[in-house]
Amino acid sequence: MNSSMITKLKEEHNRFFKTHKNQPIKVRIQYLKKLKIVLEDKELEIYDALYEDLKKPVFESFASEFLMVLKEIDSFTKNIKEWAAPKKVSGSLLNFPSQDFLLYEPYGTILMISPWNYPFQLAMVPLIGAIATGNTVVLKPSESAPNTSKVLIEILGLVFPQEWVSVVEGDAKIAQALLKVQWDYIFYTGSTQVGKIVAKAAAEYLTPTTLELGGKSPCIVDGTTPIEKTARRIVWGKFLNCGQTCIAPDYVLVKSEFKTSLITAIIEEIEKAFGKNAQKSDDYGRIIHEKHFKKLEADLKNQKIIYGGSIDKKELYFGPTVIDSPPMNSSLIQDEIFGPILPILTYDTINDIDIVLTQLKNPLAFYVFSENKKFINTLIKNNSFGGAVINDALVHFTNTELPFGGIGNSGIGSYHGKYSFDLFSHTKPIVKRSFWFDLPQRYAPYPKSISLFKKILKRI
Repeated sequence: MNSSMITKLKEEHNRFFKTHKNQPIKVRIQYLKKLKIVLEDKELEIYDALYEDLKKPVFESFASEFLMVLKEIDSFTKNIKEWAAPKKVSGSLLNFPSQDFLLYEPYGTILMISPWNYPFQLAMVPLIGAIATGNTVVLKPSESAPNTSKVLIEILGLVFPQEWVSVVEGDAKIAQALLKVQWDYIFYTGSTQVGKIVAKAAAEYLTPTTLELGGKSPCIVDGTTPIEKTARRIVWGKFLNCGQTCIAPDYVLVKSEFKTSLITAIIEEIEKAFGKNAQKSDDYGRIIHEKHFKKLEADLKNQKIIYGGSIDKKELYFGPTVIDSPPMNSSLIQDEIFGPILPILTYDTINDIDIVLTQLKNPLAFYVFSENKKFINTLIKNNSFGGAVINDALVHFTNTELPFGGIGNSGIGSYHGKYSFDLFSHTKPIVKRSFWFDLPQRYAPYPKSISLFKKILKRI
């Protein structure tokens, strides 16, 4: 697809948006319900596609991809009428008498660029929010998950007119071409590095943008929680989707005296989950492509491997791996790992924790395993992050009542449920005045003394 074709596609979406055919709430709900029916009909095809792209087990595909999409549809079909209704707000005495209220309008045509790690869910969940809010969408899925892209095209084509929802396939060059066009909104999920490119392109037109990025999500363990359950939850959060999760625990920071016991428990839980040879496990996925495999392979050079490190390049198998105390200047610490490698760092005091977190600031997720309320509250209060979970991992993402998003290097903006509605809506403040009363002092010539007027205004 060349630039002229992209421009034509954008114009088609603009014309459709101006017809307002997708604006009535009942129409949006009708299409959301139709989408759910098609999704349920194509459920097995979705699982097959995810297996072909990432060797995802069916349970993972259901729990972390398919179910999340259905929950988002249900959230909107249940609540969109209430969310989209005009909201009355209190008026100001300066405007008395007046009616003050808020109206919600869609932005227009939204460009969405989705990633390969959860290629179905991370494309569909924001898309549902955008179309339910009345926008049109041009979706660019990742070329690294081609089987899922084909399913997305099939499903969306069965539900929506092309001028309402379009899917554009292609590599980074296509993404660059898309970013040269002026959109009404851009929603990007992916790496921080590419997020900066998206932000720069959006700035050319002052286009509002949401960036869902990644970062070094810490997992802090003080030893006051049950060690086996702590290890089990860390292992689940880290090695789900073969570690290719933006909110996976990126490294563990454990109090020194509990390091040995935690490592022992982590190794035991890995083998409980995937056996002594995870390559033979039906519940362990694969790395997305050779380029990322080589990146992970390079990350292991000159590191002290406590457990794992087994790889099979032909099969893109990268076994669960635990690393002991990698240097702070190594790629394992400075860069997001995004794979099944778990570094173990230690601390003795909260100042030690601060030194690490100051270097690796603004993570997308923040995990603390502790029963010490003061310790938890200090960490939560003193650190900036996208979202936190105490005594577990990843689970905040599953609650549509919570916003999901980052801050700083981990992103801009948040979505899910009502937060998606707010994100993809422009809120218009409206004041409707009456003519039966005017405050005379507002007009020139102004009163000679304003002392009484100041007293009144200060009390408003």
